[in-house]
Amino acid sequence: MVAIKASGVDAFLARPPAEVCAVLIYGPDAGLVAERAERLAARALEGSDDPFALVRLEGDDVASDPGRLADEARTIALFGGKRLIRVKVGGRALNLALEGLLGGPQPDALTLLEAGDLKKTNPLRTLCEKSPRAAALPCYPDEAGARERLIDEELRAAGLGIAPEARALLSASLGPDRLAARGEVRKLCLYAMGQSRIEADDVAAVIPEAGDVGQDAAVDAAFAGRAGDLVAALKTLRANGTPPSVVVGAALRHALTLHRLRADVEAGRGARQVMEANGFLFHFRRKDAAEKALGAWTGERLEQTIVRLGDAVAAGRRTAGLGEAVAERVLLGLAIEAARRPR
Repeated sequence: MVAIKASGVDAFLARPPAEVCAVLIYGPDAGLVAERAERLAARALEGSDDPFALVRLEGDDVASDPGRLADEARTIALFGGKRLIRVKVGGRALNLALEGLLGGPQPDALTLLEAGDLKKTNPLRTLCEKSPRAAALPCYPDEAGARERLIDEELRAAGLGIAPEARALLSASLGPDRLAARGEVRKLCLYAMGQSRIEADDVAAVIPEAGDVGQDAAVDAAFAGRAGDLVAALKTLRANGTPPSVVVGAALRHALTLHRLRADVEAGRGARQVMEANGFLFHFRRKDAAEKALGAWTGERLEQTIVRLGDAVAAGRRTAGLGEAVAERVLLGLAIEAARRPR
């Protein structure tokens, strides 16, 4: 069948075509590969109580004996009913084995192949995409909206609501691996058991990255000129015990990094080109914001900002109470300036 796009995978899993006897699930998101494989396996064996209905094979073993896959798939179940062959794709090619399966009579079992990231030209992927009796399902880090759906699914199952600030913090705190992200949300739901809804304090208490992500969100909002988002982020951080002075320190480090990279931009390189060469300096969620700031802020403006942020850090060290007010004022000033300056 035709190659299935990432947006069409859920629809395929909900109703796999009857003529498909082999499904390849692949991609860089190992957690999503595992989650979708489990979902398809549960559907394939739904209603079966045969302990021998599931057969697990290692891909390299199958590659050593290509005929084994077709033999297993066409073996009739001892007690009748559905069967599933799960194959963990290894380093050796499985084309011969899969060609033998797809080229013969319709098998009695569904074959499920689980693999890592495969290039478009990979022979196994190409075979599954072109055969009318196979399908290839890509698993990439959560597309837009998928993270929110995951959160909604787990909250609904736990019977919990969530405050808007808590949702924003939770969504920003989850990593790219789907399975790990689901585990974090389930852990949060367990922590909040007995409450009517999850608050930002709950997220900060359970999700390890929440505090750091909140700081990053505040810093990025300041450099992008989004004063409203900055105020909301500072409010959440303060409620979780993170004062504005800590955010100023993060903003100073960010400004120093941007200033160093800005020299390359002003030497004639594009902001995207500079980011592609230095993207490792930023968390993957911040790369777009960092690229925009790199293109908008001149070296001179960054130098002035570094001095102002450094003065605010020094004020915080001299007088804690006064320093917090200075920190908040300098961050808001930064956001207002960014909004007014041409981009």
